[in-house]
Amino acid sequence: MAAILNEVTDACNACFEQRQIFTQQVLAKVLNQLVEQIPLPLLFMRTVLQAIGAFPALVDFIMEILSRLVSKQIWKYPKLWVGFLKCTFLTKPQSFAVLLQLPPAQLENALKRTAALKGPLVAHASQPDIRSSLPRSILVVLGIVSDSPAQTSQSQAVAQTSQSQAGTNNQSQAEAQSSQSQAGDASNSENDAVTEKPKESSSAS
Repeated sequence: MAAILNEVTDACNACFEQRQIFTQQVLAKVLNQLVEQIPLPLLFMRTVLQAIGAFPALVDFIMEILSRLVSKQIWKYPKLWVGFLKCTFLTKPQSFAVLLQLPPAQLENALKRTAALKGPLVAHASQPDIRSSLPRSILVVLGIVSDSPAQTSQSQAVAQTSQSQAGTNNQSQAEAQSSQSQAGDASNSENDAVTEKPKESSSAS
């Protein structure tokens, strides 16, 4: 297996040396076909890295390739995942948009493996227009917002207290209305009694 990989590697190197034949347009077509193969070729990321080194103008196209690799869950291929992270590091800041497409767990893994990416990526994601488009789970991984259990418990406690106070206020209002109603009934009873007394006196005479 190792011998075969070495032969393929040598063949790829020979192709990259013949740039009059293997132009960036030809290389882009090749990468476009390779990225659709299942499973992905073992040397795919190595070829991508060689492509970006030989033709820096391909960077935007390479970002499209990386984005498609995210949708294919590239992290499930350990060796290709390493090459993917190396490529995102070499192509920053263009690759930041791709990194922010990763699920939270994979983004956290990427930043642990390539710690030098975190600072610039956090600065990029902190821009208001970008931050507003990111899910909270990604912001937590980046450390832009915190999601500590203590804060969560405190928020829940505040919410419960507010609900309790609202319930107490509603009960107090109901009791006040009931008292006013009872007072009104009592006043009406007194008025009726006063009205009936003169009638009784008149009947007696």
